[in-house]
Amino acid sequence: MKTLKDLNIDGKRVFIRCDFNVPKDEFGNITDDRRIRSALQTIRYCIDRDCKIILASHYERPEPGKYEDKYSLVPVAKRLHTLLKIKRDISMAQDVVGEDAKAKAASMEAGDVLLLENLRYEVGETENDPVFAEQLADFADIYINDAFGACHRKHASIDAITKFFDADHKAAGFLMSKEVNFFTKVLENPVRPFVAVVGGSKVSGKLQALTNLLNKVDKVIIGGGMAFTFLKALGYEVGNSMVEDDLLDEAKDIMTKAKELGVKFYLPVDVVAAAEFSENTTVKFLPIQEIPVGWMGLDIGPASSRLFREALNDAQTIIWNGPMGVYEMDRYSKGSLAMSNNIAQTHATTIVGGGDTADVTQRAGDAEEMTFVSTGGGASLKLIEGIALPGLEALK
Repeated sequence: MKTLKDLNIDGKRVFIRCDFNVPKDEFGNITDDRRIRSALQTIRYCIDRDCKIILASHYERPEPGKYEDKYSLVPVAKRLHTLLKIKRDISMAQDVVGEDAKAKAASMEAGDVLLLENLRYEVGETENDPVFAEQLADFADIYINDAFGACHRKHASIDAITKFFDADHKAAGFLMSKEVNFFTKVLENPVRPFVAVVGGSKVSGKLQALTNLLNKVDKVIIGGGMAFTFLKALGYEVGNSMVEDDLLDEAKDIMTKAKELGVKFYLPVDVVAAAEFSENTTVKFLPIQEIPVGWMGLDIGPASSRLFREALNDAQTIIWNGPMGVYEMDRYSKGSLAMSNNIAQTHATTIVGGGDTADVTQRAGDAEEMTFVSTGGGASLKLIEGIALPGLEALK
């Protein structure tokens, strides 16, 4: 896979697929611009080489074919201009491959930056439509994919578009290269002890990743809703906690395999439990053996946090994917925030999967203390699972 530096891009028209799918508040203000900041190095490199730069990204899931203001990338263009600190404005197209985008692309000068509207406004994007992909390809001489967070999806701007560029005219951007290098290097040759911290709501979404990690790590720490499937598989009464009953056998198999491989397997020993899924209800700190019938565990408890901290003490490499509880609610966020603090305080190489896990580190104020925070939750999970990513395969 070639990277941006391997191509001759001086003065060329460059199409950069970015991932500007950033969180906004109810007023449409961007609350976390990390994904925008992560793309700056690639964009500045192209500006410095007098390129005409066309940026493209999706944002959330609008109804295809329907333009709605709440899904517009206009706030992204404004934030991007502030962060790039360039004299000229970022030009914002009113459509994706329509007349406005074509007219603005045709009038670009060296060093200009044009941001197309939300790719998912177009039906052809999510359908990987070659006709739509060719329309996107017509904007540029060079294709750069810097959207690691979206490269596990076989969409037109990720996959089909690459068919219209030969090997000397397509490459990975700096962010994409950094993401892939970090994950592959750590997974193939980690400094030991290597600890995987896996959380989130469901085992089903991380079953393959867990199975793959068992062959690579020395310890596994399980938290979040998925822990209750393992606990029930061990015979514990977990009340109304989230459990995937159809995966109890798979959970047993994973724990059996861990034992056979000599991998230390840690589960919560206490929980923050409540009778209902609410911010205002009464909560109890309970050992896992004492979850009442009808109650549910919504976060790991303080004893679990201490246990997990001890397990992390000698780690030299830590990979973390998934929160320890319902961190979006303050009452059930302490376990996730404590895990973030504990990981940040180690002397290990620390890699944080994107999505919710990156959000937790941001809330905990630990993002700067981590060795690497990925911009792609789903994509990083697929890499851990050992599954080929369409966005990477298309660049080979």
